[in-house]
Amino acid sequence: MRILGIDPGTNNLGYAVVEVRNKKLHLLVHGVFKLHRLGSHQEKLHQIFVKIERIIENFDPQDMAIEAPFYGKNVQSMLKLGRAQGVAIAAALHSNIAVQEYSPKKIKLAVTGKGNASKEQVAAMVNQLVEDEVDLTLLDATDALATAICHHFQNGRHSHGQKKYNDWSSFIRDNADRIT
Repeated sequence: MRILGIDPGTNNLGYAVVEVRNKKLHLLVHGVFKLHRLGSHQEKLHQIFVKIERIIENFDPQDMAIEAPFYGKNVQSMLKLGRAQGVAIAAALHSNIAVQEYSPKKIKLAVTGKGNASKEQVAAMVNQLVEDEVDLTLLDATDALATAICHHFQNGRHSHGQKKYNDWSSFIRDNADRIT
């Protein structure tokens, strides 16, 4: 299973691809598209689409997880961020990849246990959760990695095949040897 994580932005867009192999998360690639030098907003959106399509072609993810825009006071910034997110989603859908959005708070909570964790705390934690070396200086990329990891956790893929229980009596019945 491969998951593409995206931290959308029109100046810096973070991305990461993880693969679940042998019950462990392996980082295949991560980085940041630096788009601030491009002239128009439309050119930035075009490059987002092209670059995400290229990642999809190279790594063949089955799912894409993307950070949902947060609510801010600057309406123009939110509009631009929403467009970047929409273009990223369109690139995934164009390749028939399932897409799931997660709020920034849910992502931080999933990987650090704190919904208000700093970018640095998120980076440190994702470095512990994957088997491969993470560039901790690329905070937009580590946010994208956190988004992919959150998706993995939210879909129950972190349970490593363990049975899920709806009540304590079922758990106790199946695990009597673990009760003291």
